[in-house]
Amino acid sequence: MIMKKSALILFLAALIFSGCTRKDNQIIEQNPTPEVAVAKERKCAAYEVLQQQLLADPTLAVRMARIEKLTNDVSKSQSLYRLLPDGTVEIPVTVNVLYKGATQNISDAQIQSQIAALNADYNQLYSVPPIFDSLRASVGIHFALKSVVRKSTTKSSWSPNDAMKKSASGGIDATAPDSVLNIWVVGAMTGGVIGYAQFPGGAAATDGVVIAYDCFGTIGTATAPFNVGRTATHEIGHWLNLRHIWGDATCGDDLVADTPLHNAANFGCPAYPHLSTCTGTPVEMTMNYMDYTDDACMAMFTKGQKARMLTTFLPGGGRYNFAH
Repeated sequence: MIMKKSALILFLAALIFSGCTRKDNQIIEQNPTPEVAVAKERKCAAYEVLQQQLLADPTLAVRMARIEKLTNDVSKSQSLYRLLPDGTVEIPVTVNVLYKGATQNISDAQIQSQIAALNADYNQLYSVPPIFDSLRASVGIHFALKSVVRKSTTKSSWSPNDAMKKSASGGIDATAPDSVLNIWVVGAMTGGVIGYAQFPGGAAATDGVVIAYDCFGTIGTATAPFNVGRTATHEIGHWLNLRHIWGDATCGDDLVADTPLHNAANFGCPAYPHLSTCTGTPVEMTMNYMDYTDDACMAMFTKGQKARMLTTFLPGGGRYNFAH
């Protein structure tokens, strides 16, 4: 299996802003029946959101480049690596619920189910194919629900333009975003978007992640194939500076050394082994949380991804206040 080399690309950090979309595609059977099944897929719709942020804040690329340099320095220096948190980081979480109608006003139990799913995904080791077994990582980050803020709205859908994060535009202002992870749960987003995140280095007022109410948690309104809580696991990975595993390009670099080259995003539950046609034809790590496979088919972060996430808690890493 050919692994990617970690590279310092100073402005790459400003070129990726996360957004996941759901698309309904018809599956036509060889022997059609009167009913046609519908499959839901995640897809990325990041570029437009990125452009909005860069236009609003021209210094964003510079800030993210500094964080990327720190991350690259840590990967090269054992002395810096020893400064990384030792698994004791606890992230306070505020969940901001924007709902239209009682169904979208998700229960406290559903919110707690998402916190439990995050703590499992970031700390447990699940079964993976033997080729990836030695690469699995327990990240050692824990999440604790701090508060829930609820607000009724007449909006039937939200655009992925951060309006839900501002009371002036009908949303909910962030709670202490320099030390609290804010998650906005909304009824729907335009274009089928189910979630997106802000990387370290972005504006404090809009920091956090956004997730659709039917892709949040593991009970209640959570709907398959996004009902195991892994939309939040994925988006918080971005919030902690992870890139998509395919590097947002054909055979692209996600800046992590121990993840294999992927042709592109994977959907559904690919059969193992799923071979890439990139250099070396490596087996793709389709069960990685930073791919776009279904919730039930995600199972791991790598040790390299763990180091990248923990670097954000160092001075200058963008999440320092969460660990101190």
